[in-house]
Amino acid sequence: MTAITRRTVLSSSALLVTVSAAGCGGQEQPAEADDNQSPDDTLTLTSSAFEDGEQIPTRYGYEADNVNPPLTISNVPDDAASLALIVDDPDAVEPAGTVWDHWVVWNIPVDQTSIPADWTPATATEGTNDYGAVGYGGPNPPETAHEYRFRLFALDTTLDRPTETDADALETAMEGHIIVQTQLTGTYPA
Repeated sequence: MTAITRRTVLSSSALLVTVSAAGCGGQEQPAEADDNQSPDDTLTLTSSAFEDGEQIPTRYGYEADNVNPPLTISNVPDDAASLALIVDDPDAVEPAGTVWDHWVVWNIPVDQTSIPADWTPATATEGTNDYGAVGYGGPNPPETAHEYRFRLFALDTTLDRPTETDADALETAMEGHIIVQTQLTGTYPA
């Protein structure tokens, strides 16, 4: 799981400038370490139901209980104003002609550290999935196992969007507001 942050980009740029300056005949400058970030303080999304890259239990499928798996959120940046979650199936491009969106949620409070199974958000807003319903629609691959992405975004704002908002519209609304994002993946059998 790799998180790309503004801090990572800025740290990389600072290192490049330091190395470039050292190679231009000036005195060698020591590179500054980024003391503000370690692998343990990047935005993280996990599930007690499955490990990253492993199989999602059957009960979370569309034709089973059709409830979301439990999720745990940690290391939300201090400057985040809200969180957003998109669950999708990029393997659906072959049979469906598009990445299939299973769950779209935004304005999740930054102090929310867990999302229980079968969650009905009190303060967050759920959008429309590709089943045409508002809320969670579980995995339902047609022929072979698919990989599902649970993408979590820390945003510098809250979003005023109607429940008809789908993943594409949410991603457009998030442009320029993503502080950091992370991803949890799971597979689901056909």
